[in-house]
Amino acid sequence: MKKERTEINELGEFGLIDLISKDIKLKHKNSVLGIGDDAAILDAGNEYLLISSDMLIENVHFDLTYFPLKHLGYKAVAVNISDICAMNGTANQITVNIGISNRFSVEAIQEIYNGIKEACEEYNIDLVGGDTCSSTSGLILSITAIGNCKKDNIVKRTGAKPNDIICVTGNLGAAFLGLKKLTIEKKLFLEDSNIKPELKDFQYAIQRQMTPKARIDIINKLNELKIVPTSMIDISDGLASELLHISKMSKVGINVFEDKIPIDKEIYNLAEKLNLNPLLAAFNGGEDYELLFTISQKDFEKVKDINEITYIGYVQDINKGNYLVTKAGESIEIEAQGWKHF
Repeated sequence: MKKERTEINELGEFGLIDLISKDIKLKHKNSVLGIGDDAAILDAGNEYLLISSDMLIENVHFDLTYFPLKHLGYKAVAVNISDICAMNGTANQITVNIGISNRFSVEAIQEIYNGIKEACEEYNIDLVGGDTCSSTSGLILSITAIGNCKKDNIVKRTGAKPNDIICVTGNLGAAFLGLKKLTIEKKLFLEDSNIKPELKDFQYAIQRQMTPKARIDIINKLNELKIVPTSMIDISDGLASELLHISKMSKVGINVFEDKIPIDKEIYNLAEKLNLNPLLAAFNGGEDYELLFTISQKDFEKVKDINEITYIGYVQDINKGNYLVTKAGESIEIEAQGWKHF
């Protein structure tokens, strides 16, 4: 009898993670949390040790036709630091694993590491090791970030409770529009190499795509205010996807409002030029690496006047489901339509 075959795309990234992790049991007392959050948690005595790993693969996560190597090195670090931030922690070290082919020169590798070093300087991170190997399938960058957090301050995806307030940092949608513009310009260039790219109006969006910022500033601000979010996640796959992660992991419902989603005026203008819906770019685009978190109502007064934090909705009972309330007052069930890995 022919063995049944299940395609990976039938499960998707998170279905695959669930499948892989369901039979894994942690054997050591200091392994506090394994697969399932932005970072693993290890007990280090007076504090928790945080470990997060992420991979960037050529022609999957980036296109070297338009992505400068220095920016790529910077981004590879920033997205890992963002995962440590999402646990309410502070990143201290990284290791870098890189797979390269002989089409890359020594100078090209130096340029990648110039970006890595720039990010290490900006985020006060030590590069403490890694590995290099050959690759026959393009450039591969895999970075592991190591950080720490006071035990009382650790934040997971599992702590949101009904009546908590949902907040997001910065503004959303820019990174997606930057990527969209770059892919359009690449297509035009391949059709006619004499065409010069028209990127002047899209510098902000392109910068958000190529050099996203880990929101260490927000983590520091929350610590100053003595606010420990009840749950938190960074926005890599789109706001809708991350809201559903918190819903699933915390076993709660979500209610957010369209008119509260932070979308910069410039993003509205750029979306119009690309014939795209700015709300969809913000809700499903991804790669903004802003922080999505929930707080108790008692902490709302402390954050309501912080410019970089926006209240977008509230947590409700799981039986009430997950909804986006439009400007017209219509409730639409939230579905994740962002980045699909398979």
